[in-house]
Amino acid sequence: MSEPVLILTMKWGTLYSADDVNRLARQVRRNLARPHRFICFTDDAVGFEPGIEAFPLPELGLPPGNGDTRWRKLALFQPDLFGLQGMALFLDLDLVVVRDLSPFFELPGTFIGIRDDDLFRPKPLRKLRPTRDRFLHMVANTSVFRFTVGGFGSILQGYLAAPGEIAAQYEHEQQFVSAELDRKGQLSYWPKGWCVSFKNDCVPRHLLSYVSDPSLPETARIVVFAGSPKMDDVFSGKGGKWYRRIGKIDWLEQAWQGKSE
Repeated sequence: MSEPVLILTMKWGTLYSADDVNRLARQVRRNLARPHRFICFTDDAVGFEPGIEAFPLPELGLPPGNGDTRWRKLALFQPDLFGLQGMALFLDLDLVVVRDLSPFFELPGTFIGIRDDDLFRPKPLRKLRPTRDRFLHMVANTSVFRFTVGGFGSILQGYLAAPGEIAAQYEHEQQFVSAELDRKGQLSYWPKGWCVSFKNDCVPRHLLSYVSDPSLPETARIVVFAGSPKMDDVFSGKGGKWYRRIGKIDWLEQAWQGKSE
């Protein structure tokens, strides 16, 4: 039997709960037949269901008192991440797994993420700044990314060498990570349509949302809540606008909730 792959997520503070972790773990179990370990790095594991491995939040290494959480994921690139080894798929807690995850482990690539542009509508005015446009088109969204544990320590080292300069140059960790990987020729992306935006790919556009409910694109495997509305808003019945009705989302609620096996 092959070594289990790793599914990683992170929870700190009070924005997300143990229920969010439990739901994601169930989604993974329903959609990944191959052996795997589900690991949550957290400061509070109370309420986790059996089968979820709780690890402490890895230390980022910033000076005491620096509470900038935009860079928290960079701690995953430690050369020694609690002795873990092998291929890992990181999943944010604010997404829904809707179909088989196996292809995420079969695609060749050193580091694979979502092309951020794939989650949003085209922005023609951005082309007025070609350099900025090229940079943003390259950025990988790290809501869903695959990497080899221990293989990207230079990214963390580079950040810790100049955290103030990097924070001034980049808006958040995914921009910095993408720039570093692109420079080394190590960045690639999931096929367009595997990870889709709920707002832009599932909800009918503009006033069409008043005559049709959200639907799942044929190739979608993960639904991401990029921008607004957030996942919690959608499932609590909020997030609709006068120009965008959310409508019935039975299929999404079923994929999100699931049941304990």
